[in-house]
Amino acid sequence: MSSPVIDIKDLSKNYGRDRGIEHVSLEVEEGDIFGFIGPNGAGKSTTIRILLNLIFPSGGTARIMGMDVVTESKKIKLQTGYVPSDANAYSSMTAGEFLNYCQGFYGTKNGSERIAALSELFEVDRKRKISDLSGGNRKKVAIVQSLLHNPRLLILDEPTMGLDPLMQARFYDLLHSENRKGMTIFFSSHMLSEVQMLCKRVAIIKEGRIIKVEDIETLRKRQLKKVRIEFDDQVDREIVRLPGIQPQPVISGKVFQCMYSGNFEELIAALRGKKITDMTIEEPSLEEIFMHYYN
Repeated sequence: MSSPVIDIKDLSKNYGRDRGIEHVSLEVEEGDIFGFIGPNGAGKSTTIRILLNLIFPSGGTARIMGMDVVTESKKIKLQTGYVPSDANAYSSMTAGEFLNYCQGFYGTKNGSERIAALSELFEVDRKRKISDLSGGNRKKVAIVQSLLHNPRLLILDEPTMGLDPLMQARFYDLLHSENRKGMTIFFSSHMLSEVQMLCKRVAIIKEGRIIKVEDIETLRKRQLKKVRIEFDDQVDREIVRLPGIQPQPVISGKVFQCMYSGNFEELIAALRGKKITDMTIEEPSLEEIFMHYYN
């Protein structure tokens, strides 16, 4: 069995008083589109910067394509593309000069054709200076740059920030196309709609720690339901103590709402004899599942 493209074990980064990441472990297999999800400040960018050897870990290990991210970083970068959340390049260069400069690092065949094709797809004006480009246009240059050498692994940190809907759609189509050719994609985002559209597996990170790694479809199908019960009078608060009621149910007047993962026969038995005017049991949305973990 081949080793994971990304293999992180017990990875930590200590910034002193500020939180970094703590004991992060995850694996990304060849050909996967892997989502890395969490609110701002959760540790997504810190993890990515360690993978790219932009900062050093305080503990643990990380390997990409079997190579250590610290000692074999140069070899890794030859096979890795990266789009940062804040795309800043050499402002004195034109977009074309910058792309030609980057392509020179890889020495790939048909590099000029690749630049031209990707620039046309994303409507990059290669004659304009990067300093004159808007944030969205700088992001498009970064996307083109990341794909010039047909990387085996593409690492994306909030890659669609600043892109208009048309460019986002083209970018998603391109990612699907490159993935079908074998490219592995590590997609960091706080936009759940993107994750749902693109990713096969996902890791949820909160306050520097991984709290869940799961297939998207398994997350959807797991035994977790959204329950809403409306009582005739006030909510019977004894229901909160029922096994399977997830933390932080919502009680508002006569209405009780919660995520429930227990036995529904037990739930119905607990409600027997209560005055109930309405009850619904639904599949939670992907966003509600993630918020359940965040909270």
